[in-house]
Amino acid sequence: MPRVPVTPLVVVWLTLLMALCLQVMPLGDEWQVFRPEWLGLMMIYWCMREPDQVGVFHGFVLGILLDLIEGTPLGHHAIMFSLLAFLCALVYARFRAYSLLQQALLVLVLLGLVQLVDQWLRSLVGDFSIHLAFLTSSVVSAALWPWLATMFSALQRRLAR
Repeated sequence: MPRVPVTPLVVVWLTLLMALCLQVMPLGDEWQVFRPEWLGLMMIYWCMREPDQVGVFHGFVLGILLDLIEGTPLGHHAIMFSLLAFLCALVYARFRAYSLLQQALLVLVLLGLVQLVDQWLRSLVGDFSIHLAFLTSSVVSAALWPWLATMFSALQRRLAR
């Protein structure tokens, strides 16, 4: 079985930092609920594509960076993205065998679980909300997954040449 070439770590970090920038880009208050989880999507993509290179450490570092940028309690996003990377490591073998639609549904579940942990952590520090609107970003992210996965797979093939 031929070995698929490994993506350079520089490309992985550049795309993750680009997703971090998209994650913190200013957006109107009425549109905040529809913001895709860019960093979560990129973490899932790279954890599924390069499980030997990208993992919990990357999630922790990017979570700390997001905590510092947003001013949230230190470790809040680090816990979330570390958990996301861990969950991706648990399911990546099955994930790769799924169609894009099935992958999008799994992305919805993974990001939904991470959003539930986020809400739980927010309720511990006093920022409590009772509605389920926080899951809207997971639905938007899952809808973007087929496009994002196709685009980055083409980019990865082009870089492999």
